[in-house]
Amino acid sequence: MAQKTTLAEFEAVFPKLVEDLLNHAKEYKLPEQFVTWYKASLNANTIGGKCNRGMSVPDSVSILLDGPLSEEQYFQAATLGWMTELLQAFFLVSDDIMDSSITRRGAPCWYRQPHVGMVAINDAFMLESAIYTLLKKYFRSHPSYIELVELFHEVTLQTELGQLCDLLTAPEDKVDLDNFSMEKYKFIVIYKTAYYSFYLPVALALHHQNIATPKNLKQAEDILIPLGEYFQVQDDYLDNFGNPEHIGKIGTDIMDNKCSWLVNKALENLSAEQRKILEDNYGRKEKANELVVKKLYDDLQLEQKYKEYEEERVSAIREKISKVDESEGLKMSVFESFLNKIYKRSK
Repeated sequence: MAQKTTLAEFEAVFPKLVEDLLNHAKEYKLPEQFVTWYKASLNANTIGGKCNRGMSVPDSVSILLDGPLSEEQYFQAATLGWMTELLQAFFLVSDDIMDSSITRRGAPCWYRQPHVGMVAINDAFMLESAIYTLLKKYFRSHPSYIELVELFHEVTLQTELGQLCDLLTAPEDKVDLDNFSMEKYKFIVIYKTAYYSFYLPVALALHHQNIATPKNLKQAEDILIPLGEYFQVQDDYLDNFGNPEHIGKIGTDIMDNKCSWLVNKALENLSAEQRKILEDNYGRKEKANELVVKKLYDDLQLEQKYKEYEEERVSAIREKISKVDESEGLKMSVFESFLNKIYKRSK
């Protein structure tokens, strides 16, 4: 029977990986005060999140093996999971600078921490480099070593392409609704979120088990990319219609001029008068403007439109899962596990 990892079990692996990374840096005679800085950056930017992406790797491996992992298997799978979290940390440190964000996980963003500032850009590069240091240390002799390296490079590029489209489509300081479209939105969420959050953990698990055949990878991609798209649409829905106490944050997509699913759905259903209301109020920093947009979303019945979308999308995903060919070691339950975590979530 497959076994799910806990956050405590997963986090218990990280100190060893930090030690490996610091020892590697010390090989270059890095002065001790900068070793201390590197350690602080690794811990502050990688620990503290929900680690859903990272934990999905050992969870998926356990499902593929249909049983609990040995200590060695767990360490290897969790190490691949932590590489996913290091990739996430690299993206978040960079993203917070680009977005001029204030807080991250309840604390000031890394670049806003005392004495950090724009050193955070170099720290982000070092978080990314840590992935390849760990890959070489633990997977140099693995049959899929070069495929693992290429996978991280490719997913990193895909995420950066999504970020490029997002930054140029919806700059926070210039509202232009003509620049929005559902086509751009889909590109952004597929490349900025779906590949590294959903496809990457399963692809890593398949490589870990030496069953990352072209057929298995294609089946995984065909299910996990639509699943990741659904997850982001759901996130956009919760930003406006969710309970902030459940989500753990107050939604800001309207004020931040986000190219969200809701605003694109609104643009598909507006009268000329409603379009003017949206143009006058979207992306403004005042609460009064936000409330006008929220009322417009209610008038357009976007909550109902989302619920219809959710049922259609989940039905299509379940259909795809039911047709998974398990002859090369892939299992339907890998995808069912992902879907069960997010279907009708409230946070």
